[in-house]
Amino acid sequence: MLNLSPVSTVLPVEGIVAPLRNALAAGPSAVVIAPPGAGKTTRLPLALYDAPWLRGRKLIVLEPRRLAARAAAARMAATLGEQVGETVGLRVRLESRVGPRTRIEVVTEGVFARMVLDDPELAGVGCVLFDEFHERSLDADFGLALALDVQGGLRDDLRLVVMSATLDGGKAARLLGGAGAPAPVLESPGRSYPVETHWLGRRGDAPLEQDMADAVMRALRAHPGSILAFLPGQGEIMRAQRLLTERLARDADGELVDVAPLYGALPPAAQDRAVAPAPEGRRKVVLATSVAETSITIEGVRVVIDSGLSRVPRYEPAVGMTRLETVRASRAEADQRRGRAGRTAPGVCYRLWAEAADAALEPFAKPEILNADLAPLLLDCAMWGVADPAALAFSDPPPRPALNEASAFLRDMSALDADGRATPLGRALAELPLSPRLARMVLAATATGHGRMAAVIAALIGERGAGGDSIDLAERLERFGRDRAPRAQALRRMADGWVKLAERALRDPAARAALEALLNLPEGTEPSAGVLLALAWPDRIARSRGRDGQFHMVNGRGVRLEGGGALARAGWLCVADAMGAAASARVMLAAALEPDEVLRLGGGRIEERRLVTFDRETASVRVRVQRRLGALVLAETTAAPGPADDCAGVLARGLATVGLDALPWSKALRQWRDRVLFMRRAAGDSDERWPDLADAALLDGAWLEPFLAGRSSLGELDADDVSNALRALLPWDLQRELDSGAPTHFGTPAGTSVPIDYSDENGPTLAVKVQELFGLGTHPTLAGAPLALHLLSPAQRPIQITRDLPGFWRGSWADVRADMRGRYPKHFWPEDPATAPPTRRAGRPPGA
Repeated sequence: MLNLSPVSTVLPVEGIVAPLRNALAAGPSAVVIAPPGAGKTTRLPLALYDAPWLRGRKLIVLEPRRLAARAAAARMAATLGEQVGETVGLRVRLESRVGPRTRIEVVTEGVFARMVLDDPELAGVGCVLFDEFHERSLDADFGLALALDVQGGLRDDLRLVVMSATLDGGKAARLLGGAGAPAPVLESPGRSYPVETHWLGRRGDAPLEQDMADAVMRALRAHPGSILAFLPGQGEIMRAQRLLTERLARDADGELVDVAPLYGALPPAAQDRAVAPAPEGRRKVVLATSVAETSITIEGVRVVIDSGLSRVPRYEPAVGMTRLETVRASRAEADQRRGRAGRTAPGVCYRLWAEAADAALEPFAKPEILNADLAPLLLDCAMWGVADPAALAFSDPPPRPALNEASAFLRDMSALDADGRATPLGRALAELPLSPRLARMVLAATATGHGRMAAVIAALIGERGAGGDSIDLAERLERFGRDRAPRAQALRRMADGWVKLAERALRDPAARAALEALLNLPEGTEPSAGVLLALAWPDRIARSRGRDGQFHMVNGRGVRLEGGGALARAGWLCVADAMGAAASARVMLAAALEPDEVLRLGGGRIEERRLVTFDRETASVRVRVQRRLGALVLAETTAAPGPADDCAGVLARGLATVGLDALPWSKALRQWRDRVLFMRRAAGDSDERWPDLADAALLDGAWLEPFLAGRSSLGELDADDVSNALRALLPWDLQRELDSGAPTHFGTPAGTSVPIDYSDENGPTLAVKVQELFGLGTHPTLAGAPLALHLLSPAQRPIQITRDLPGFWRGSWADVRADMRGRYPKHFWPEDPATAPPTRRAGRPPGA
């Protein structure tokens, strides 16, 4: 066993050191569950790296963040009485401190995934510890899936340990066990002090930073020690810092309190100052994001104030954009934060939510793999030789819809072939430790001699805060060019390294040929920042809507630029980052484009499209010819309809917008349609022979389309066209049944032929002079339904409506007769009309 220096202290996790060494001597994997303060991050690697089964190979410790990795490496090195880079090394973005004596390497999760892809056998590595695995980043899930694949196929001697304070140990054990028995689960007691919890709630009319500043001032007055306050993001931290600085300046004891921000985009030196203990006689307020939840201890913290919020990435396939979304923290995250107050002494936790809301918290944070852009993962899997990531052992399998979207994107980029294998271009993209989009930008620019600028842009995009916080990428580049700070110098070295990797990848002639054509520049010109951005995000080229700050992107979504400025007034942009609702996201980083640059960048993606639409005002076809780049219209002209245009279909579908009255109906055709509708109603729902000629059915226009060939306007139809189209809907064998069941006219006893009206849904009607029905003793029916008789006077005025003519003769006819005799004394008004001769004129008819 390793003899630790006097710096070390006994920690609870040491109780499982021997069982863990034994478990890894007997099997390849183990799960460690140890609460905050137990010492798993710094004690277990030191207790394992000299284990006999390692046989002198390295031990890798994965941390979710650079801050945690740097803190863990520094703590372990101090325990050994050494500097980082000796026995304990560090390998993170922008920093590598590894020497010939290094036996323990602390790396971030993304760095580890790249290590496995570069060296599938993990030569010289004997054990990998996945710390804080409960955070479930995409890099951690992918790194573990790769490590399990290596262990199962290439290195059965590779040991894997998954560690966390809040983890479903059984699920992790089954994953590590594969098809065999689950891996052993070792649980360590914690070393934490009691933490008293208070729920403060939130005021509905105050911003979050106001409530946080109030809580901090309250805690400073009520409790000793330093304060760790959790806020969702950098913006809230900076606003809360300003409020606290103003309040402390007015407070008698304020000069003894330091306020320090802590978030991922801070330079390492500023992060170190935030984590360092407060000077003797002073107190510290650390305003932190979730970077301070795990793996680090801020000395002297006795109070935690938790906003209960986190900011997490959410990928939207519809816009090809990952945005940050503010969400409720999970119960596991809230417990981790609360535990920070009891690491070194009894503490207090203030929660800015109601106690009743505690039960609604999700147990664990959702794994990033369920909401991430899976294109980088899919390309890395293809390089690993796996076309379908489901073949790897993921704790949560990647969602199939997101994989399909990523596959379509990579195929469209020509990075994958139809079988999911990496193409020469895809292999070139994978050579760079960048997302496929940024790798494409760096490679295409390198192929034409402009790789350095593109690599610097990629570095600024990947390193938050580098070059300032301007939305205009050109301004960030200018400021970064003047920056001589260590972080800026490290970014330049990293960018230079990417260019070298790009040059090596471009040795493949097929990859170079695919990339050289992307950057189409006039001879002797340098690409603008916007042009280079568009190599990565051609779908986010955006055109101004004509209002300051409002833009419409190639992918169809809207974005807005706040705060005015030259960029907001630009005609064209390329957007690298945006945040907020997809319908109108707020631009966080963009660069201007000139119109001629857009045309060159569009190249073969600019298409000419003829749009044949229906003009409601004129009930005619309108043809527009557009030059389009995705959803953006670059130019538009009108044209005459041509033979290839679907004029008939457009006119038919346009009928619904103008209505059936726009057609030239004849009186006879309207009656024919009403007769068919009557027969359909009379037949009932069970008889499907009769066509549906109701308005709703005819408005879809399909029945009319065959008769619109060669027409460009509904006004070009005549009544015969509409009649032929409509009558074609009735099968020939039903025409005779129509004529017999729903005749056009009714023959009266007087010998007249009176048209029947079928337009009333309640049944057909007949308007007829009552005298013409004398002698009719039965009521006429059609298709079993009584004909509604509208009886008229000699002057064609209504007398009576009846569906029972014999009853009318026997009943109210006497009163009607008396009235008619007074009004029309020259006409014949018999007492018994059922037996009287009919007549069409005044006077007594023959035989009366």
